[in-house]
Amino acid sequence: MYKKITPILIVDAIEPVLPFWQALGFEQVVAVPHGDRIGFVILVRDGVEVMYQTIASVRDDTPATLNGPHAVGGAAAVYIEVDDFDAVAARVPKDAEVVVPRRVAPYGSTELFVRDPAGNIIGFSQPGA
Repeated sequence: MYKKITPILIVDAIEPVLPFWQALGFEQVVAVPHGDRIGFVILVRDGVEVMYQTIASVRDDTPATLNGPHAVGGAAAVYIEVDDFDAVAARVPKDAEVVVPRRVAPYGSTELFVRDPAGNIIGFSQPGA
């Protein structure tokens, strides 16, 4: 029934987040312009996918999603399971804000949480590492 889940992070601008994901080895496979900027992007690596869309693009594309008491208005968190924690941690841009330094969580996963340039929390986890 379910096949995949992909976050769409809604941000003011996409261009500032691209170097962050490129440093992690993600490739931009789709970029949809919105005016003179990127309005929507899909980034992929090893079958893992993350999408970003600008608020302005959402406003033009699906404005109803910005209405109501649960409208977009804050940062999101994405939790990514990896198979080589040390290799991924080494690729995190040096200027990325570390929100939770490397730790072993109570459930046994080695984790690291950083903030992307748009303010979203990106967590990397290797179970049992």
